[in-house]
Amino acid sequence: MSANKPRMSKGILALLLIALAIVWLAPILWMIKSSFGPTLFGPKMASLIPSGAFSINHFKEAWSSADWVGLYLNTLFFTFGTLAVQLVAITICGYVFAYYEFAGKQLLFYAFLMQMMIMPVMVMVPNLLTLKSIGLLDTLTGAMLPYFASGIGVFLMRQTFRNVPKELEEAAILEGARWWQVIWHVLLPMARPAMLAFAVVSVTYHWNEYLWPLMVLSDPSKQLLTIGLVSFAMGAESGGDWGLVSSGTLMVCAPLVIAFLVFQKQFMRSFGFSGIK
Repeated sequence: MSANKPRMSKGILALLLIALAIVWLAPILWMIKSSFGPTLFGPKMASLIPSGAFSINHFKEAWSSADWVGLYLNTLFFTFGTLAVQLVAITICGYVFAYYEFAGKQLLFYAFLMQMMIMPVMVMVPNLLTLKSIGLLDTLTGAMLPYFASGIGVFLMRQTFRNVPKELEEAAILEGARWWQVIWHVLLPMARPAMLAFAVVSVTYHWNEYLWPLMVLSDPSKQLLTIGLVSFAMGAESGGDWGLVSSGTLMVCAPLVIAFLVFQKQFMRSFGFSGIK
């Protein structure tokens, strides 16, 4: 009996995990089924079982109903432009906090950490007024600007660099390397898993960002995918075509899902190395 108890507990746990997975997957499966199926109403619309012939008409109609190319380009620029600046900033800041000693170092580091304790909604209005005063309101650069300094990124890189033996940095300096050469040739190769982990979090967050770009960007030619999707969905909802809404949502989510599936092993290794949960 005692030997059977662990097996029973594992079986129950497996059933619970399967049930949770089904609950989590149900909206995604319904979205895929609605996107590739015919337009349905009533009880058939809520069913997860495919009905009717396979069709991509919803995607064709959705693609012609909005400027998806412009939205994708704006979102790519916003997401990866922000990430590029963030990687440079957190690498330099992490290096300074890890290896240099100066007056007020701990106080300045704690100020970086305080950024993680402030809700983004609390600083939206001050940031909006700042962008207006410097003439960057309604620009993609202005929308990216508040994200250039990342408290969690600085903390992550500082901890990563502190785990690298200081003797390696000292040896490179003795060989005549400059500080940026030390970072590029010595520290960054060892910090790639941590940088990849941060990149995953940053790209996911900024790809799905909605409220801040909505406040800053009023020009339709500069809007992002999330804003365009909401406008598109509101128009499709008025006609009750949830298949059209699902196809548009799938087009927004698909790039992140595909990237995760392709680089899944690298993502998991990077999170395990960096200690992010």
